Amino acid sequence: MITRGEYKPGPASGAQVRKGGDKWSLILVRELHHEPEKVWQALTDPVHLREWAPFDADGNLGTVGATVNLTWVGTGRPLVTTVTRAEAPELLEYGDIRWELEGFGGRTRLTLWHNIDRRFISWGAAGWHICFDVLDGLLSGTPIPRMVGPEAMKSGGWQRLNEEYAKQFAVETSRFGG
Repeated sequence: MITRGEYKPGPASGAQVRKGGDKWSLILVRELHHEPEKVWQALTDPVHLREWAPFDADGNLGTVGATVNLTWVGTGRPLVTTVTRAEAPELLEYGDIRWELEGFGGRTRLTLWHNIDRRFISWGAAGWHICFDVLDGLLSGTPIPRMVGPEAMKSGGWQRLNEEYAKQFAVETSRFGG
């Protein structure tokens, strides 16, 4: 296991933003060394989500029509969401989130589309970047402790990523707590 102190995220990469009308979408792409079916389980099973995702889910996200409470870490308030698309193991949509999984040679190209307030685009990119690292470690059998919410935002790695993504996206950012 890699400890929080040993973990150092790589440089900000694999992200872009798009504006469509009044909405902004954060798009993050990560290649994982695992089959899409294994990644799908980590995206839908509440037990796996508690290991890496920025929210806890009170139900499985793998079925269209499922109503699930998502509690974003640090908020303490559940957000009721309904799964609108679940095409295992290729496409998953609920709330403001869309996951696309593309398998190739025993690997998965994972693309996250997250509609997010423009003011928090770099924050979201930094947070999801760390979540993806934790997810990859979990799936690889070399776990990294879950780092999400206010706890992640206090780390030097998150702060560096936040600044790097803000520069890439040409957005202003404020520091956590400031």
